[in-house]
Amino acid sequence: MGEVWDNITTTQPDPSVTVVIGTAVVALLLIAWRPIWRQTRQVVTIAHEGAHGLIALLVGRQLAGIRLHSDTSGVTVSRGKPDGAGMIAVLLAGYPGPALFGLGAAFVLGRGYAVALLWGLLLALLLLLLQIRNLFGLWSVVAFGALVFAVSWWGSEQVQSGFAQLLTWFLLLAAPRAVLELQRSRRYGGGRSSDADQLRRMTGVPAILWVGFFGIVTLACLALGVVWSGVLPD
Repeated sequence: MGEVWDNITTTQPDPSVTVVIGTAVVALLLIAWRPIWRQTRQVVTIAHEGAHGLIALLVGRQLAGIRLHSDTSGVTVSRGKPDGAGMIAVLLAGYPGPALFGLGAAFVLGRGYAVALLWGLLLALLLLLLQIRNLFGLWSVVAFGALVFAVSWWGSEQVQSGFAQLLTWFLLLAAPRAVLELQRSRRYGGGRSSDADQLRRMTGVPAILWVGFFGIVTLACLALGVVWSGVLPD
């Protein structure tokens, strides 16, 4: 355990531009290839619902549980005032959540703490696991956590760094696609209970503007993540 702690608190060498670009390409393939995306999108749902839950706690609501479903949808239930600034903040957190988590990961990686990032993710998944209220959600979080643990415990320094890069790129690139899917679902009559539509009912602001807000935030996080990644020349 002492060796693990040393790895967590010690910076790792910066990955080469080839590794950074390579992991970005792999992440893009995981998002763009539909058969794979149906599986990997569950990671976005975990981040989405985790963001709802985190903000619910921060604004003083009582978190009652989180469910993750096999169709990659999810629901976070919290108790408190059904409207007002706190509830609006909770609804706003979901779609930008994966992008903001990805940006935070890019910040940590930029300082050389790839191993610390992975162990921090494991801790976050453990806390999330305590709030899961259905079997599929339990399986999803445990499976993802097991993968992260395996890389953190048995992976070489290069594997750990590459996996952290891949996960960061995946969150940054997948978040805008999730927003596009939200609007596509709304266009064809679905998604009427989506975060954007709940915000419309609560604030009177058209749902399309909330979708636009989600899109701007996720794209801004992606752009800043690219800058922090070191891909662009100085």
